Amino acid sequence: MDLWFLGTGAGQPSRDRNVASIALTWFQERGAFWLFDCGEATQHQIQRSPLSLAKLEKIFLTHLHGDHLFGLPGILGSRSFSGTTLPLQVFGPKGLMAYIDATLGASLTHLTYPLEVVEIAPGRVFKDAMCTVTCQKLDHTIESFGYRIVEAATPGALDADALRQAGLPPGPLYGQLKRGESVRLADGTVVQPANFIGPAQRGRIVAILGDTRPTPAAIPLAQNADVLVHEATFAAEEAELAPSYGHSTASDAARVAQTANAHLLVLTHISARYSGQASGQLLAEAQDIFPATRLAYDLLQVNVPKRPAGDEPRRV
Repeated sequence: MDLWFLGTGAGQPSRDRNVASIALTWFQERGAFWLFDCGEATQHQIQRSPLSLAKLEKIFLTHLHGDHLFGLPGILGSRSFSGTTLPLQVFGPKGLMAYIDATLGASLTHLTYPLEVVEIAPGRVFKDAMCTVTCQKLDHTIESFGYRIVEAATPGALDADALRQAGLPPGPLYGQLKRGESVRLADGTVVQPANFIGPAQRGRIVAILGDTRPTPAAIPLAQNADVLVHEATFAAEEAELAPSYGHSTASDAARVAQTANAHLLVLTHISARYSGQASGQLLAEAQDIFPATRLAYDLLQVNVPKRPAGDEPRRV
């Protein structure tokens, strides 16, 4: 599982940063990737990465401001041009369906694949055997959401050596124990799986927040996240200005990561006023509060590692 930061700017593209979009890859798990937000020219950024639109499975939009949305019609059309017939789901706030209908209708864009559009509400928006995605409203100038992606836990490893010592030779019964089922031996002994299976490995947790002022709603979304992605539109010197635009400072983002006990914070949605080396100010301000912070740049790849059983994220 990796995060690819396709666009890390705020408001409008600059020479250094395209507008908002993040890919979450599930290549080993699902053979696919997901997009979170889809600003203008996102498909161009995908072409600069190892990603392929044919592998795009789901799109999650945090809100309907143009710098998070205007790349969507191009993505939908180009995915058809690639010849894929695999279905695509698009999740986002109320009004998303009308936007897609209007843009595809006006441009006479024909899709070669089934498209499902889901207008979200707080709570669970997607679940299958591999993961659960939930969302909560944040505090922006329009309705804006944050997403929490929780991977399903992996069952613990079977202790084959201990089983052999207990008199159970390798074979089909091992699979029965692995499934959590007890096994009765020929002498009547009942072997319980809990005695021979190690602790489950918790699934990875990723939190991707849309544009927001500081809000308590961010904390449960980010709780114990392996990676928290949070906007950092402004530096501390603009702390009074940021809320009027519905945004956060880098220090605000760091306080969320600290309070939520996240493992890694990645700052994105950077104002063009912090171009080049000036962006280092944002990173320094966040690291003063939460040292485990990185500053995103376009085409940055961040791995989301699996952690050993019992290894919960710790406050740095």
